[in-house]
Amino acid sequence: MSLKTYGVLKGTVIGHLRDADDDHYQILVKAGKTLYRIAANVKSSAPKSPSTVLFLSITALPKKLTDDLTALNPGYLKLPSKPGGLAIDFVRSGIMKTALMKPLPPDTPGADNDLKDLLETAVVKAMKDEGSVIYAFGAKWGPETKADQYFKFKPGNGIHDIHMNQGNSGKYKADNGTFQDGALFIAYPDKKWRAFFMAFQSQSFKTDEHGNPLSTKKSAQKK
Repeated sequence: MSLKTYGVLKGTVIGHLRDADDDHYQILVKAGKTLYRIAANVKSSAPKSPSTVLFLSITALPKKLTDDLTALNPGYLKLPSKPGGLAIDFVRSGIMKTALMKPLPPDTPGADNDLKDLLETAVVKAMKDEGSVIYAFGAKWGPETKADQYFKFKPGNGIHDIHMNQGNSGKYKADNGTFQDGALFIAYPDKKWRAFFMAFQSQSFKTDEHGNPLSTKKSAQKK
């Protein structure tokens, strides 16, 4: 089926919640006059699979990609899931190397040693450095008729699936597709970028043209 609302959200970080729930790091974003919540996965809830996600952060992105993102207007833009545009595919885009992704726990005692720490450092810096911009790739929800679950703005509105969205088996197989992977980018006013990529250990990096795993026996972790 793939993700029907895959796209990218561009905005300014105005708030965050580290421990709102176990599975996500919540980020409050303003784009124009509209508020959005980014729900970034820091843990997997998939049964019979390690809960620790695979993670990679990089600071070098292709110039064409950063130029095209910078040119976007604030807000959500639905993206076609095909090559040649802004849509991200961990396996096919060539902007990151899946072999470099490593398991990282969501929350561990100590400083700068878990996924929440790394996200928090980047997000707080974006809030402090005026002119910083965040880009969230994933699936949009809303606007809802109710207030947001965590930040209480109304109408509720946001983007989730900020992780690889292919190579799934079992009940999440319906989410598979190519060029629809989630990611989180932050551009700082000094022209430096920080990109975050997450995948679940239950997923496979070996996928067919529909994003389905070529072998259910080889997980992302074993790639």
